[in-house]
Amino acid sequence: VPQLGPQLPPRLTQQPWHLLYSTGRDGFSLRTLTGTCPGAGSPSERRPVSLLLLLSQAFGAFSASAIRSSSGFYGTGETFLFSFCPELKVFRWTGRNDFFVKGDVNLLMVGGGSGRFGLWLDGDLHHGGSQPCETFDNETLSHREEFCIQDLEMWGLA
Repeated sequence: VPQLGPQLPPRLTQQPWHLLYSTGRDGFSLRTLTGTCPGAGSPSERRPVSLLLLLSQAFGAFSASAIRSSSGFYGTGETFLFSFCPELKVFRWTGRNDFFVKGDVNLLMVGGGSGRFGLWLDGDLHHGGSQPCETFDNETLSHREEFCIQDLEMWGLA
């Protein structure tokens, strides 16, 4: 998280981070992740920022919007994907589309275009995938396009 600080929008760099969800503490469930996230409450209860970290894989996504269940894509151009393998790489919005974040209890997607998703996680948070996508013009974040999730955390800003 500290290495990502300089990559955040300037208005957020001094805000404290709080662990909102951890598979080690909260189990493996996208329903739990989106229910635990403050975005599940009223708009006034939402934390404006979410950071998903896949710890054992060393990559993730930053969203300036709370991760929540939705029928359509939401988010802003501040959303980005990142990888720490072998060093920090940040993949920012290209402006080609606005497919930032979309998800329900079965699937969470970050970035998209032409049927490919920059990062996706299944409903039981056991499997995910990463492909180059138009939204971020990213590399595949993991060593393979599909992977098993071992540890995942979601952080929010207070």
